[in-house]
Amino acid sequence: MPNVGKSTLFNALTKKQVDISNYAFTTIDPNVGVVGVPDERLDKLAKMSNSEKITPTAIEFIDIAGLIKGAAEGEGLGNKFLANIREVDAIAHVVRVFPAGGGSAHGGEIQHVHKNIDPVNDIEIINLELIMADLQTIERRLRETKGNDPAKTFEKEVLNKLKENLEKEILAINILFTEKEQEIVRGLHLLTNKKVIYAFNVAEQQLKDNWQPNKELLDVIKNNEFVVVSNTFEQLLSESDPEEKKVYLEELGLKYSGLDQLIKKGYKALGLITFLTTGPKETRAWTAHEGDSIPRASSAIHTDFEEKFIKADVINWQTLLDVAVHSADSGSSSQAGSGQAWSKAKELGKMRTVGKDYIIQEGDVVEIKI
Repeated sequence: MPNVGKSTLFNALTKKQVDISNYAFTTIDPNVGVVGVPDERLDKLAKMSNSEKITPTAIEFIDIAGLIKGAAEGEGLGNKFLANIREVDAIAHVVRVFPAGGGSAHGGEIQHVHKNIDPVNDIEIINLELIMADLQTIERRLRETKGNDPAKTFEKEVLNKLKENLEKEILAINILFTEKEQEIVRGLHLLTNKKVIYAFNVAEQQLKDNWQPNKELLDVIKNNEFVVVSNTFEQLLSESDPEEKKVYLEELGLKYSGLDQLIKKGYKALGLITFLTTGPKETRAWTAHEGDSIPRASSAIHTDFEEKFIKADVINWQTLLDVAVHSADSGSSSQAGSGQAWSKAKELGKMRTVGKDYIIQEGDVVEIKI
């Protein structure tokens, strides 16, 4: 919704300025920010390898206009919002929890668009608008699906199943489908079939008091992931140097900022995993999809790798570090470099040489042979 603090959070997230104002619909065109995924493994591997450069993997966030009741009928910037959101892979739904005066980075009063702070009601309104938009999509598809051949009949059955459930306010992502039915559902690009992460935007005092969603809120978000963030605190962190940031987090007993958690959960919601490469020039994180074979994953490094892939050496990042420390303990240097650790890992049988059928795993450190 408008005035929930999402543009402020987006600024903190990307350190990219967007228009923030105490007015509904100030964010008209989508603002895009590409954000590095926090990964403490990179620093550890880079230290081992004496890498000149560290490159994290990235995720793209888009800040779009707030959605209000009646958006499916074109209220506010509803049609533009719905068109923008249809293109994304997952939704980070920022939900206002902070009271008036509790969420502005400048201490001003921020009025709720419905004049009442009610997170459960806000979520239900947004869900209903997405459902109504999807029902329009389904009804249009039903009108277009003509003929009585088996394929058309099956498609109409799936569309009617969707329609019946959505009319009961059951989101498409929560409806059970067979794999064959899912093929049709995926082709519709429904708004309610996207994964959602809820970002509960609290006041700084609520964050200090360890605010957590109550049973009513947990019931309405179902089994979706959530994070608790404070836009004022996140903005403070985004403007601080690493040492200051560490102190601020420690004062609240936090290991990670809310936005770091949001980035990680967003990455996970997209079904993505990270594999790594390390050496003197660069330690780098790469993105793959869960279940990708290593040739397909290696195409992230270079497009030719998938076609020319022969084999790869693979080791878990922590195992490689353990080998490096062990090698250093038995040698003169404080920590073995990646080359020495790599050789020692092979010698100890910790390194695996894999072929085209190997499925890439979270945290694999790889060396591709072509």
